[in-house]
Amino acid sequence: MNGSSSSCKVLNTLKLKNPKLLLLESCKNFSQLKIIHGHMIRTHIIFDIFAVSRLISLCTDPSFGTTLLDYAYKVFSQVETPNLFIYNALIKGFSASPNPNKAFHFYSQLLRANILPDNLSFPFLVRACAQLESLDMGIQAHGQIIKHGFENNVYVQNSLLHMYSTCGVIKAANAIFQRMSCLNVVSWTSMIAGFNKVGDVKMARKLFDKMPEKNLVTWSIMISGYAKNNNFDKAVELFQVLQEEGVKANETVMVSVISSCSHLGAIGLGEKAHEYIVRNDLSLNVILGTVLVDMYARCGSIEKAIRVFQELPERDVLSWTALIAGLAMHGCAERALLFFSEMVKSGLKPRDITFTAVLSACSHGGLVGKGLELFESMKRDYDIEPRLEHYGCVVDLLGRAGKLAEAEKFVLEMPVKPNAPIWGALLGACRIHKNAEIAERVGNILIPLLPEHSGYYVLLSNIYARTNRWGNVESLRQMMKEKGVKKPPGYSLIEVDGKVHNFTMGDKSHPEIDMIERTWEEILKKIRLAGYTGNMSDALFDIDEEEKESALHRHSEKLAIAFGIMRTKAPMPIRIVKNLRVCEDCHTATKLISKVFKRELIVRDRNRFHHFREGSCSCMDYW
Repeated sequence: MNGSSSSCKVLNTLKLKNPKLLLLESCKNFSQLKIIHGHMIRTHIIFDIFAVSRLISLCTDPSFGTTLLDYAYKVFSQVETPNLFIYNALIKGFSASPNPNKAFHFYSQLLRANILPDNLSFPFLVRACAQLESLDMGIQAHGQIIKHGFENNVYVQNSLLHMYSTCGVIKAANAIFQRMSCLNVVSWTSMIAGFNKVGDVKMARKLFDKMPEKNLVTWSIMISGYAKNNNFDKAVELFQVLQEEGVKANETVMVSVISSCSHLGAIGLGEKAHEYIVRNDLSLNVILGTVLVDMYARCGSIEKAIRVFQELPERDVLSWTALIAGLAMHGCAERALLFFSEMVKSGLKPRDITFTAVLSACSHGGLVGKGLELFESMKRDYDIEPRLEHYGCVVDLLGRAGKLAEAEKFVLEMPVKPNAPIWGALLGACRIHKNAEIAERVGNILIPLLPEHSGYYVLLSNIYARTNRWGNVESLRQMMKEKGVKKPPGYSLIEVDGKVHNFTMGDKSHPEIDMIERTWEEILKKIRLAGYTGNMSDALFDIDEEEKESALHRHSEKLAIAFGIMRTKAPMPIRIVKNLRVCEDCHTATKLISKVFKRELIVRDRNRFHHFREGSCSCMDYW
């Protein structure tokens, strides 16, 4: 501390003797800095180590951007005997740069110059390790900290805690946390981030609730931790607590909140979050704007997604892609192509994910010719090498259109080895078009590739059942039992009065389950009068026949629909989100419900949106 204090005194004396040092203090941009530097060279101030130290410190200041780091290095290379202040400034500057490795280069030079590092050297050196997420380098830096006696310095401890948390080494991070005598908000926040990183959100929340003081970064890390670990309902709930506490969220928090609403399909909560952004005058930057577009699209309101997109002050390729993908999910192929064309005309170059979105739109819309044309244009016009997902889109495109032989030929002639999703797309097309012959060939390739994936067994079994090949159904059932493969439970989400309700087949934990089941029975009576008979071809094939009908009428979306009929009134649409593909029976039943009850039902399944109105579906029974 004494050395640092004397340096400050000398610098203050130099400021009085040399007005150029005072000018350095008020320097606002690179142009001003270069002018002052030139004058320093002409007046020989450049040979003053303290003046050069200050100049390099300004060059490495993050507020000037990373472009000045190269300039700082040029200034440094002209200094005969750099001091610790200069080395620390360079370690600090490069630790937060796109090239954090250079921080280690300057630390090594510092040691070779026989200069002892101080408590300011190590936090930035460790930050470089965290930037790189390099545990090996972090351990070496930790060794240097112990060697030089700074392991009990609070700033050094916080940097180590952050590094180990960032690298996901929660045991080492916790050991430092428990040993610290002076815990502050940075320490608690790093520890919470670490637990979120390894997926232990319960422990993260326990610490969050326990910490004596929180800042906005802490709130943001806990909310984003929930979102990244698929605890979307918890992320939204914590955002509501944040508002009750009187804390003002920033754009980063809102990205996590709106993304969570997207996954939940909770448009009401998403609209409230959007209102919060407007009410609190938050900046609708390109990231936040893109997640808003995605949220409205994924929550079933594609028109609102388009309006938000058109009002964005700034758009990038990802913004356009989010809208195109949303239109594809809703089956709006022509509009997706129109926006793709507008994006290209605006001068933006589509990325590989943009092509995934627009090819998916062509597939859902049955636009085979246009889809193949776009696929060919990827390499030819945009120098984008097609990836497996693009080949998968083409297989889906051909298969959905009934061109199964072409789709199979395309897969067999691919320049890259097809993966399970590509074969799965072809198997799905065989289900639509009831082609057991190709399905069997695909199944013999696909099931050995992913023997634990229940969906492919179920898909192939349904194809066999539709073509009355019951012996094959029984063989598949036996194979699943032998391998211990089980179909994952389907669940459906519905938002009512600002709360998301989760329904799973066989789960009776909902407080209104008795009323919901009675309501479904009433619905069933009415749609039977309209012609509903029940299609058991997609029912679980490992249960007895007499149980199939009961299981069929307890599918999660049917319970969610009954709850929606109970708790909402027309003209409000009933919006449901599923984790699995809609089965054929539920699809038929929902069409009839929309007709008999004169309600619009919007269902998002694993693949796309289904808009049910007046007895028909937007997918045209092609999903």
